[in-house]
Amino acid sequence: MAPTTGPARPMTIGILGAGNIGRPLGRHWLAAGHTVTFGSRDPGRLVPFVELLGDRAHAATYAGAVEASDVVLLSVPHPALGGLLEQLAGRLAGKTVIDATSPIGVSEEGLFVSQLRPGTTQGSWTAERLPHSSVARAFTHFPDELLWSRGTQQRHFWGMGIASGDPQARRVAEALVHDAGFVPVHLGGLEESAAVDPGGRLFGYVSTAAGLRAAVGLAG
Repeated sequence: MAPTTGPARPMTIGILGAGNIGRPLGRHWLAAGHTVTFGSRDPGRLVPFVELLGDRAHAATYAGAVEASDVVLLSVPHPALGGLLEQLAGRLAGKTVIDATSPIGVSEEGLFVSQLRPGTTQGSWTAERLPHSSVARAFTHFPDELLWSRGTQQRHFWGMGIASGDPQARRVAEALVHDAGFVPVHLGGLEESAAVDPGGRLFGYVSTAAGLRAAVGLAG
């Protein structure tokens, strides 16, 4: 896969969970010139996929993907996330972590809801478990089946909500959202990211950057 544009600074990115979120984002980032290691419990099953992506794509265990990378995307199913972070917290220290997981549940009325305790956002939940990492929230409200098509066919038209109170994590998340073909919309710190959690105003919502800002009442 030949790069379409070169990034200002190529990054080494580990993707934990090579599924409906991790695979399209990894392909976007490879096309932008980054190096991507897809992490899995069984990296051997990723070999046929990775071999098609070029020399900057690799498969590894979860720990191996973290060790090989400066930036790590969390895209495993949420029920597996707590145990994985407990295992990898030490290895993730000093790294930028982008949490794209969703604690999704469905209410008796059939509405999407967060499974976390009231008042807790997914971003702050992850940051509590990774006190020595720079944590951002991104790629969680956008329907995963559209990540590839909207990021390639309509590049830099659709908005993508992000959140982080850490300047380094915010810079990295904004750059990678841009490199995936979307327009970053900063919502505030992790405690202010409920809009992109299940049941939030932006969950499942697809719009321009201006549309996202209007939906959550942000100026500009």
